[in-house]
Parts: sequence; structure tokens; C-alpha cells
Amino acid sequence: MLHQPAVSRTVALLYYYARPRNIKPYYNHHHLSLKLKPYSSSKTRATESGTLETAMKTLDEADVGIVCYISPLPGFRGILKQRYSDFIVNEVDLDGNVTHLTNLESPPEIVEDKEIKISDQLNNNYDTEIESFKSLAGDSDADVLEAFIQQISSGVKDSLSPVILSPSSDKSHRTAVHNFFKEHFKFFVTDTVDGPDTSSKCIRVWFNAGGNNGTGRKSKKRKDRGNKPCDDRGSDSWPEHLDKFLRFHLYKENKDTQEALGLIGKMLGIQPRSFGFAGTKDKRSVSTQRVTVFKQRASRLAALNERLIGIKVGDFCHVKEGLLLGQLYGNRFTITLRGVVADSEDTIKASADALGKHGFINYFGLQRFGSGSVPTHFIGASLLRGEWKTAVSMILDPREGEKEFIRNAREYYKESNDIDGTLKQLPRHLVAERAILQCLKKCPGNYLQALKAIPRTLRMMYVHSYQSYLWNHAASMRVQKHGFDQVVLGDLVYSKVECAEKVTTSFNSESEDNSCDNTYDCSQLDEISETALPEEINNSVKAIGEEDLVAGIYTIEDVILPLPGSRIIYPSNDTGIFFHDLAKKDDISLTESVHSVKEFSITNMTGGYRRVFQKPMDFKWELLTYIDGNIPLAETDLDIIAKSRPANVVRNERSTNGDEGVKLPFNCMKQQESYENAASLSTCKKEGEDDREVKVLQQPSAGCSDAQEVKMALKLSFTLPASCYATMAIRELLKTSTSVSFHKTLNQ
Repeated sequence: MLHQPAVSRTVALLYYYARPRNIKPYYNHHHLSLKLKPYSSSKTRATESGTLETAMKTLDEADVGIVCYISPLPGFRGILKQRYSDFIVNEVDLDGNVTHLTNLESPPEIVEDKEIKISDQLNNNYDTEIESFKSLAGDSDADVLEAFIQQISSGVKDSLSPVILSPSSDKSHRTAVHNFFKEHFKFFVTDTVDGPDTSSKCIRVWFNAGGNNGTGRKSKKRKDRGNKPCDDRGSDSWPEHLDKFLRFHLYKENKDTQEALGLIGKMLGIQPRSFGFAGTKDKRSVSTQRVTVFKQRASRLAALNERLIGIKVGDFCHVKEGLLLGQLYGNRFTITLRGVVADSEDTIKASADALGKHGFINYFGLQRFGSGSVPTHFIGASLLRGEWKTAVSMILDPREGEKEFIRNAREYYKESNDIDGTLKQLPRHLVAERAILQCLKKCPGNYLQALKAIPRTLRMMYVHSYQSYLWNHAASMRVQKHGFDQVVLGDLVYSKVECAEKVTTSFNSESEDNSCDNTYDCSQLDEISETALPEEINNSVKAIGEEDLVAGIYTIEDVILPLPGSRIIYPSNDTGIFFHDLAKKDDISLTESVHSVKEFSITNMTGGYRRVFQKPMDFKWELLTYIDGNIPLAETDLDIIAKSRPANVVRNERSTNGDEGVKLPFNCMKQQESYENAASLSTCKKEGEDDREVKVLQQPSAGCSDAQEVKMALKLSFTLPASCYATMAIRELLKTSTSVSFHKTLNQ
């Protein structure tokens, strides 16, 4: 007897709550539309033999619990991301400031006269420091240091050999000596060399007159440097008047964040770990976000703008700390839906108004679960069950929809088990696959160790995906049973008495950043905050009681649902029971683990909370008409800069169906002027309407051919918190799937 897969069992369980079961119902309960599809018995989960009995094809929204709508209004046709410039994302920082690229120039640098500064320091009397050093390192080393300082002060600076202090086998003592020099002798640089025996090391002291002394990106490892000193983190000596982190705004077109920073890092000759950012941004978009880089000059980055294609950097300033994942409020979206077709404009307007007024169900979007034929939550469920070989097979085995050369590489490994030959064929962006194979080469048959070889952010994504899968289905069940217009007994909320609204959830994921191209490349997946839930968050969450219903202080907007973990509570109603029942159908317990591997155990994961309903903030919309599908309908940051400064950049966009778009001169004054002329706007506003407008961007001239038909577009602008998916807002509006494959068909 075959086990039903996670997807099949879950859909079946939803049918239990939405009888009758084996039909395709359409519900309108509390103004709710719920669409469910009968499950297919051909979809089966992976077995412990390590193979998928039947591989899934394109992932459907219903497979991951995305089945409900709030509004009863009919949907309409609209193409999402026909051009990548139709999806503009601007990061919003923790203070609510929207990040824009406004200036490509580097600011004037304040240059200090290092020679004068060093001379001033050498003229000082260091008797007190020498005495302190004597108590730390002893008389002998103190005498050596004092003689070295006198030699430098006398004017002998060129070709000075370093001095070597007495050997020490105590690492903590050597660290204290290094720190002493950093604090008291800014004109010295120290490093560590081998001592006279294998158990000891010596500290070497160099005079640094302000140059890099051979350090920097071309320096070799310590044992190969010879007489070259090394500053902190192996970087060049850094002037005291500048903070060590350079913050800049990164503007990119049709590139993911890691790809853009990887290119910039390669051009600068620095490692990717030198960069810090708050969250990744969707690849198929035009986005602007904040980035920090360690010990780099603004002038070096600004000089790259002439060589970078589809990437620009600017708005430079030095800061004390680098950016960390999760240090953002959210994102500002400007989304243009092209090819809009509806029974009337009133339908579109009513739907847009309803989205702004009621919001949408705050589902995790399809990006969360990968775009390959093996969804990430399938792998996550196997990890939670301790099925290591199965999980490895799901990551490595051939799958539907991949490029032929990748599929051939997977087939080759499955047939030959030749790891070296497979690694030669697999592209480097298949991070998980390569890590597993390299580990299996060293440790044959150790599937758990192979899984642990995957970078932590990526391997944890699998189990986080399963958490999201449970959350989505529970949200659908809650909405289907209880509607969206009132709280019910047992719902979870943040306690207003304890001001919990000020506490942010620990489950921080960036929206729209998971456009994985049939791979599990961690550079394109959600970044999750692994910090523990503060105790006050646990205390601030409560289940609605009878007294709360009577008081009426909580509304539907306050309702939250948990992401399963060890430090969360569940709703004290049927929604809470649903979580456990659904996980149990996948042979997973939410209260105890079947294995001892903590990172793949849901009982060892902190968990978090997420609002069930989300309203777009600062929501605006307008209807546009256009003729030429290649003309941009929304201004990017670079377009705005181009109004005052010409730039010779060419942008080549691809439409959603993959066809080559025409090359357009981008951000030059001539093109901007022609665009403005073509967009001689005529405004059609009905009496009594708000400031919403229907703008005609291109008036058809006399004698236009049928090919130049006037088309309609809907442009939306809104802000969402970092854990929300803009595609789910669009889904509520259109009442259609947000999958890439579906929107490709609309563009054909």
C-alpha cells in the first residue's frame, strides 16, 4: 500500500473541513471564496529507498495551502512581470525610510596628513606606556620596544626591520599584547610568527608609516608573506577618521542580490563575506537596497559604475556597523500589471479599492517552496522524519523542468554513481547538490553528514519551508471555517495590555526573494533569522477568551498564527488542532522528535508568529493605457537620475515568456524626452472620484494598424512588512495563480 504524499494528505484533510469531499467546491462564506482541487493519488512521497515514486510537476498554489480569497469580487486578467521593470522594489529601513538611488558620485574624502600625525605621535612621551607594557610583557620586551621607539624618533624610518618579542605559548597572553599595541601604539602593526619550538609563538612588531606595507587584497597567507605585516582581517591599514564600514545603495536590474554583490566583489578583489545586507531582493525586478562593505573607499565603488551593466551603486557614507539580515522594516513595491482585461473598468476599480480596504491573506508565496518539481517542504518533511537518504535523493535525483545539461548530469550520477564525473558536469550554482556529492566522496554512505555539508542557511530553508507549508494550510482552514470579519474564541493575538505590538517576530523572511530557477541556490532563497524568541514575545501572545470577546478590543487584523516550534503556543480552538493533525498525516510530531539531530528537529526550532491578514500600507493605484509594450510604465530610481544626468547604459529586457525584448537606450536624456512626449497624459476622472486617474500614455495616431491596439495596465504602489509577499496581494486582486508558468501563458 502506497503512502499518500504530504500534498495529497493535506488537501484531503482540508476536504474534511469543507465537505463534501470529492468534488470541486466553490464557497462563499463570510464573503470568502475557497477553491479546492481534488487530490491526485498519483502524487506520492519519497520512500526510504531514496527515489520519488512519482515526481511532481509544476507546483500548484493549492498544494501548499494557498486556496482562499477575502474578496467575493470577480478577478480579471493581468500579466505579472511581463517586463522586469514592471516590478520595482525599494527597501524600507527600520526607521521607515524608503531606500532610493539618488546620487552616483562619491563624496569628497577628508584626507589626513598621516606623516604629520605619526610625527606628532612619536614626539609624545611614552614612559607611562612602556611601564604598563613592562608589567604585561616583562623587562626584556619592554627594553626592546623602548629602543625601537627611540630609533624611529631619531629619524631612522626607512628600511626598518621589525622587532620580535620573547616567545610565548600562552595564546591569551599574545592576544593581550596585540590589543595593547592597537590601543597605545597606533603607529605599530603586529603579527604572529613561529617561535623557537613547536609549542611557542612570537609577536613581531612593525613600524607603519601610513602606507599599506604590502597588505591588502594581493597579500599572501602569513607563512608566505615574508616581511609583510598584516592589519586587522587582513585588510589595509585604515584611517582613524573613517568608520570601517562603507554603506551604499545598490540598484540592480534582473539580478539577484548575491549575484550583483559577487560581481562587485570580484571587481574590487574582495570576498563576498565583506558585504552585509538586510535582505535579498527578487531577481526579476528593478530593486534598490542598502549594502555595507568592510574597509572600502567610496571612490573605488563609484568608479565601477562605468563598467557595471544592470547594476549601479551610490549614496555613499561610512558607518560604524555593517548591516545584518533582518535589519529592515519591509519593502515599497511599484507593480505594473500589463494586458489588463476585465468586463468593465468598474470591476478593476472595485477590486483595487477592496485590496486597499480589506487587504489579503498573508500566505507564504510559491517562491517559498521552490520552483523545481521537488518542493522544498517535501525535503523538509523528510528531514524532520530523519529520512536522510530520502532527503539526499530528492535533492540529487533528476526532476522535471530543468535544463537538459543539468538533467543529464543528474541522470549520469544516478546511473553511474561517479561523483567526480558528476561534479564536472554540475554548474556551481547548484550549491546543495555539489556540497552533498563532495561530502559523499569523503564519507560514502553518510547521508546525514552530507546534508550537514550544505551551507546552513540553505539546509535550514528546507525545514522552514515545511513550517510555512503548515502555516498556509492552517490559515486557509481558519479563514474557511471562521471568515475574515471577526475574531473567535481561541484565536491567537498579541496582548495589547503588554504592548506586544512593539515586539517583532523572530521569523524574519524577505518577500519576493526566492525566484529559484529550478535550483536550491541559497543566494535566491529566504533568509531566516535564527535568533531565539525573547521571553516577552512568548508572554505577549494569548488566546482570545470570553472576556476578550465581550470587551471587543481585538479585531480580525490582530489575529496571528504560529510557525511551529518549541517556544510558541497554538490557538485553543480547531485551528490549533489542525496544525497537529496535518503534521501527523506526514508522520511528524510537533511535540517530540524521532531523532536526535537538533537542527532538523521541529521541537528544537524556536518558531514564531505571523499575521493572518495584511493590508498594504500607503496604497495607491492608477489605470494606464499604452500601445507599445516595450515602453516603461513606471519610473525607476535611475530614470529619475537620468533627468538631470545622461548615462550611456543599455538595458535588454526579456518578456515573461522568455522572448527577447528589443534593446532600448536606457537612462539617456534623448530617450527620456521621447518617453515624456509619448506620454502626453490625458486624465479621465469621473465626478466624485478620488485622485485616481486613468492615464493615456500613447495616443494612437491616424492610420494606426490593428497591431497597435490600445492596451490597459494597472499600476499599484504599496508598502509591506518584510515577511509579506507582494504576489499574494496580486493574487487577491486577480483571483488567478501567481506562478511564473501561468503568467508566461498569458503573454503568449
